[in-house]
Amino acid sequence: MSSEFLKGVSGKLAEQWVGTILTPAFIFWAGGAAIALQHYGWQTLSAQFSAYPEPLQITLLIVGFCIIAASGFVVQRFDLSVLRFLEGYWPTQLRPLRRWLVRRAMKYHQRVLDRWQPLAHLANTAPAQLTAEQQEEFIQLDRQQLQMPLPNQTMPTRLGNILRAAERRPLEKYGLDAIVCWPHLWLILPDAVKTDLQATRADLDSAVRIWLWSLLFLIWGIWAWWAIPLGLGTAFFAYDRWALDAARAYATLIEAVFDIHRFALYRALHFPLPNTPDAERVLASKVNTYLQRGTFPPGFQYDVIDLMKT
Repeated sequence: MSSEFLKGVSGKLAEQWVGTILTPAFIFWAGGAAIALQHYGWQTLSAQFSAYPEPLQITLLIVGFCIIAASGFVVQRFDLSVLRFLEGYWPTQLRPLRRWLVRRAMKYHQRVLDRWQPLAHLANTAPAQLTAEQQEEFIQLDRQQLQMPLPNQTMPTRLGNILRAAERRPLEKYGLDAIVCWPHLWLILPDAVKTDLQATRADLDSAVRIWLWSLLFLIWGIWAWWAIPLGLGTAFFAYDRWALDAARAYATLIEAVFDIHRFALYRALHFPLPNTPDAERVLASKVNTYLQRGTFPPGFQYDVIDLMKT
């Protein structure tokens, strides 16, 4: 290749595609290229590529970059679908496996609860009697308890249980349906809170995307055996060491948003603010019905004070 071509690639194409080559799509195709080099030999492929006219070489490189960008864009469109699959929302054909995993998860949850209860009793009645090991175990079990939904809400995967627990926490604490209320609550959140939520969700989506690319990497195992353990190892890391941590952080922020900003939702809807926890649960039920069905409770009146402020 001529020096002018190399200069052009480094000066313009590299600048335009730098965001693409740093993505999992580039790693996937780079792995495929490495396998091709191993299979056919570097010298053979290099000689064949050098034999092409320079315009054709440029065209082939541009096509390669376009394939990387297009594949990255296509896979990104499946982020939500893959996330829901990892949560445990599976087709009916996998229903027997889902039931077995749910029963297994419920048994594990029960073991955690059986161990947590005596430690919690001891921590409440005689905290000085807790040893350092018991204190550490109690903290870990207590954290696990918060990441577990109710038995009838159990999902077949750990990721699903973490996010399901976060979805159900506002309902258990205040009576608010998080799924119904979230789009409206999101619109009135401060920009700083939205930024933190978006960053945490992007981290979760990135882990899910890498998990999918890792499974796709197994395709190269047809030609190179080492692609299989590499893909499986990366998929395990993406799920167990990345996606679960990102889901815990995201779930914590979701719960915190409802803890702090739910009254802003009541005000934005001009519902009268509650003055007791019991009154809030009654109000939350009315808010859920209104946001989900668009119907006001009988005898509803807007909060006049809030209306005057707006």
